[in-house]
Parts: sequence; C-alpha cells; structure tokens
Amino acid sequence: MVDRRAFLGAMGAASAALALPTPAAAFTPRAFRQLGTALGAAGGRSAETLATDEDFWLPIQQAFDVDRTVTNLNNGGVCPTPTHVLEAMVRDLRFSNELPVEHMWRVLEPRVESAREACAREFGCDPEELAITRNASEANEILILGLDLTRGDEVIVSTQNYGRMLTTWEQRARREGIVVKRVQFAVPPASPQAIVDRFAEAITPRTRVIEVPHITNLTGQILPIRELGALARARNIALLVDGAHAFAHFPFTRDELQCDFYGTSLHKWLLAPIGTGFLYVRREKIPSVWPLMAAPETMNADIRKFEEIGTHPAANHNAIPLAMAFHRGIGAERKVARLRYLRNRWAKRVVTESGGRICVLTPLDTPDAGAIALVQIDGVKSDALSAWLRAKHAIVTVSIDIPGEFHGVRVTPNVYTTVDEVDRFADRLLAAARRGIA
Repeated sequence: MVDRRAFLGAMGAASAALALPTPAAAFTPRAFRQLGTALGAAGGRSAETLATDEDFWLPIQQAFDVDRTVTNLNNGGVCPTPTHVLEAMVRDLRFSNELPVEHMWRVLEPRVESAREACAREFGCDPEELAITRNASEANEILILGLDLTRGDEVIVSTQNYGRMLTTWEQRARREGIVVKRVQFAVPPASPQAIVDRFAEAITPRTRVIEVPHITNLTGQILPIRELGALARARNIALLVDGAHAFAHFPFTRDELQCDFYGTSLHKWLLAPIGTGFLYVRREKIPSVWPLMAAPETMNADIRKFEEIGTHPAANHNAIPLAMAFHRGIGAERKVARLRYLRNRWAKRVVTESGGRICVLTPLDTPDAGAIALVQIDGVKSDALSAWLRAKHAIVTVSIDIPGEFHGVRVTPNVYTTVDEVDRFADRLLAAARRGIA
C-alpha cells in the first residue's frame, strides 16, 4: 500500500514523466489534494477497515465531477475519469490543436513511452512487451486476428466471453474455416476447478487456442487464469486472456497469471481517459503475432508494431500516468476491498430481506469476484427491471441475457459511488420484489 509521503513522491514522478509543455500546465499538488487528504487519514489501518470508513472515501469521491442526479451502477462499461486526469487530457488536446504536426507528433506522441512504462510496472512485465492500444477490443482483436491458424484448427471459448471477441472468432471461422467451440460453465460455478474441467473436456488434438475473460463482463466471475494457463501450456495451446474488466479492478501481476497474451481497457477500472488500453505479448511471442494494421518487416520483433494505427490523439494515452498515480495512491488492496464492500452492502441485504425472491448469481464470500454482480428477481424480467430502474428512479444498470443459461441485471459501483446510492438501489430492488414494477 502507498502512504501519503510515497504518494506525493509518485505525483512528482508522474509530473516529470509528462514533461509538461507550458508553464500554465505545471503540476500542482492541488490536483491530488482529495486523495492526499484521504491518505493522510488512513494511518496504518487495514484495507478491510478502511473499506467501511466513509471519511476516507469522501475525498476520493470528490475527485470526480459526476452527475449525482443519476445513480450510475454501470461502471462495468466505461468509467468517468478523475477531474484532474480529464483536465490533463484536455490541456494536451488544446496544445495539439495549436500546431498538430509539431505539438502532437513531435512533442506529445513520444511521451507514450511514459504510459508504456507506467502500465508495465503495474502489470509486472518489461515495457518492451506492452503496446498501448485504444481499448481491450482492439488489443484482443490484434491477438485473435494475428495468430496463424489453418482450416480445421480449433479454438475454445466460453459462452461468457465478451460478445465482440466471439464475433471476431466467428468471422475467422466463416472466412478461414477454423472451428470455434463454445463451452458453458455454471453460474455461479461449483468451484474454480469446475471451470478448468469444462475447458479440459473440450480439448482435442486440433485445439490451437483457448480464449477466456479474466473476469466475465456478465456476472463478474473471476476465472482461474493460472490453472487454465497450465492446462494450455501442457498441450502447447495458446491462451489469450481478455482482461477488459480486470486490470486495476483487483490486484494481480503477469507472473501470478503465467500468461503469454493479455489485453485490457484502461478507461474502466484504472479510470484513465476514454480510448485507452494495452496489449501484453511475452517477448518471445511478439514475432509470431501479426499486427492488426500492417507494420514494416523491420518491426517484426518490436511491440510497437501493434501501435501502427495511423493518426490518433496523443492526449488520451498521455494522461494514463496520472490515472495510474491516482490508482496507486488509493492502493489496489484498498480499492478492491471498498468495491466488494459496496457490492456486498446491497447484495447481501436484498438476498436476506427479500424472502428468497431476489437471487444474486455472483459469489459474495470468496475472492472470485469484485465489484460486478448479477441480480435477478423471481418473476420479473431483467430487461424490464433495468428499464424501470432507469426511467422511474434514475438508476443506471444493464440487463444481461444469455439465452438458455441465465439472465439478470448487472450492477457495478465504483470508488466514487456512495453508500447512499447503493442503499437507494437496494431499496428499489426490494420494492420491486414486493410490489412489482407495473
């Protein structure tokens, strides 16, 4: 965990890394005063103790400019960025616009290396193994479309993989004749090993790739990536990990996962600006993956070949180090403890007080989930419930429906979410269970 003194040192390092272009843009500690205030009050208390301390989280909540007339419980899609991070991006956009060919290309774009180093340090890899992308979809499609496969080769996915990734695999199947096999696992699963067993049962001598989410965007189930990786490596099968909802949501490193490929978004749990993500490829694997957009042969072993996307704003990815400093200032253990507390505060209450009418399909008392949870009310259609919450009560959620398997309303708070907001949501769920939504 990061204490206040270490945090302020990190802020200075972030400022130096940005090498800001004008005196008006100079770093000031005021940009992080809310987080500094919270850290000053943290003392040596545990993450679990701080998770319930509203005095600690109030200054962090105040670091965001969010619309409190609407309760946003769909942070699994895309999250707001702290105000100071947004201001840094806007500042660089204005600077770019003054003279784009000079300011954007020559001054700002080279600073992508600071973003690369910040992400690599947190993920636990060499910066030369990490490409900055615009989102998890781009990162994962680079992998899905970049691996050499031939007609008849098999790819194993789950029915809970992200839809865009499934669409990409199906396009390869239509175009190239590969075989895509979808496996199901229970919601919630009996154990992590039960998930591994489902994939193991689907493997044949033609299996070349397994692609799985680190945490599903549907129920918030965290998958046993290390065990799946061991399964794949023992059979010389490539394992692609879609970490869209995982990075900066709960703590882990590359070595804990033992993976060779990983793609994630940074505009979710890292709270970086919209349009930021990264792709990790283990160094020895880089030459074997084709970039999504062509790069010269001289870049064959260079991770930057995956960034050859043409003209794009530098401002978005250059704000990543500030978002990373904010994340590290909170502390990954403190953050996930708070997220689980907010989830359990509403979820356990509605299960207990509904008399069995409300069911949560996400594990609540294990480390196998984070902020994301899926809830359903007996006799109430989930799409109708989500629409009712939005139209009648200004509460934003998202309806999930995997035909033939499960359905529910996905609920996802974040560090700026207040206990009053999750309590109000629980009140509405209980009212819906007792009186309906007509």
